[in-house]
Amino acid sequence: MYNSFAGICCFFLVSISAFSQQDSKLRYKDLVFESVIISKNIKYTTHSPSGKEKYSLLDIYEAKDDNNTLRPLITWMHGGGFKYGKKTSNGTPIWSKTFAQRGYVCAAINYRLSKKKPLRKFPDLVEGCMEAIQDVQAAISFFKKNSDKYRIDTNHIILAGNSAGAITALQAVYSSQYDLAKMINREGYDSLDRSYNSQNVFAVISFWGAILDSTWLQNAKVPVVMVHGSKDKIVSPESKGPVNGSKVIFRNTTTHGIPAALKLYDGFGHELQKSFNPLWAGSKTKKRWLEAGQFAADFLYENMNRH
Repeated sequence: MYNSFAGICCFFLVSISAFSQQDSKLRYKDLVFESVIISKNIKYTTHSPSGKEKYSLLDIYEAKDDNNTLRPLITWMHGGGFKYGKKTSNGTPIWSKTFAQRGYVCAAINYRLSKKKPLRKFPDLVEGCMEAIQDVQAAISFFKKNSDKYRIDTNHIILAGNSAGAITALQAVYSSQYDLAKMINREGYDSLDRSYNSQNVFAVISFWGAILDSTWLQNAKVPVVMVHGSKDKIVSPESKGPVNGSKVIFRNTTTHGIPAALKLYDGFGHELQKSFNPLWAGSKTKKRWLEAGQFAADFLYENMNRH
């Protein structure tokens, strides 16, 4: 009899403790939800300049039991040097899932890949970035038009990505199509759009990304959180030619009054790997990707609470 009573007491104490731990979790900061629903291959634009439908598709990640009527949106863009990759590449599904568990709606998007040589020729990289920006802006427009359906808080739209995806996110906010085209003296640049952050992006998550001109940081006051490997030889955290990495960006944010945070992984290279391998990532690398996600989540949580 006593043992039965003691067992019941233990059960209730464990249950109370579990509920207490769940209640103590903070939405947008902690992993609040267990299950995530993924809606795959949703077309975000009916006009695909590439002519290939696959580049106009996205996957939506959202928590199964999330009943909030207004939820922040994170649009995730994969890496691959504007030449390779897709919405299921590398860390994109990991970050999309875990941020959905925190209460965000996440959209992992495909975007046009360059037919030129963006990994070898800087003008081709810039043009690839310009096309990717056009596509992510189309994705944002899609969610703004369907904000009621997906319960999106259009005042809290976040652009995120790794490598080329992060470069796209940064340029989409801090530069214009005019700036980018002028940089490579592209024909007709004088007639292009000169507006900055036209989609009213709330924040940027840049994982091992870069800005192509550090003076562009004065163009918008959008919070940016960055993670980078100190030994990254693909996208240097410092300046390498016209590409300015996370350390350069972070040093300039105070000057321009931009809320920013940087987590540097000492001794690690691109994608937070010891030796960069675009086709495979081990469990230790994926653990670092999760840590990077938590660092970004902490930063976003603080900045959303300021508004």
